[in-house]
Amino acid sequence: MYEYHGAEHKTVFAFENGGPLETAAVQKYSTYHPRCGTSFLMTVMIISMIAYMAIPVHTFWTRFAIRIALLPLIAGLSYEIIRFAARHRGSLFALMTAPGLWLQRITTQPPDDRQVECAIVALDEAMKLEKQRGGELVIA
Repeated sequence: MYEYHGAEHKTVFAFENGGPLETAAVQKYSTYHPRCGTSFLMTVMIISMIAYMAIPVHTFWTRFAIRIALLPLIAGLSYEIIRFAARHRGSLFALMTAPGLWLQRITTQPPDDRQVECAIVALDEAMKLEKQRGGELVIA
């Protein structure tokens, strides 16, 4: 499973860089992607810890309500941070997303050619479906 995750990252990198979606070309890219869901979840956890520590509450239900209320804001902020960090790799925000990239050392592994071919087909099919439904691709 981890190799397929790595194949997905390599394929997305190739697509975003405008490179050919051919196995040999895709294999040249990294398995660590700054906008991975793993990085997003790690960023959400870090921001959540900081935000929830800053709000002193003592009852269970108050704490529960505050956490539910703040979760969309924290998720939105986390998303914007990883988008910004992906575009500005030398920034402080990129440093903040580093734990997510470190976690990808566990969740991704180098794929073989067959797994990369599968990721290329999956991306092609997703793009066809997006086009059929009138969607426009936006590369974050």
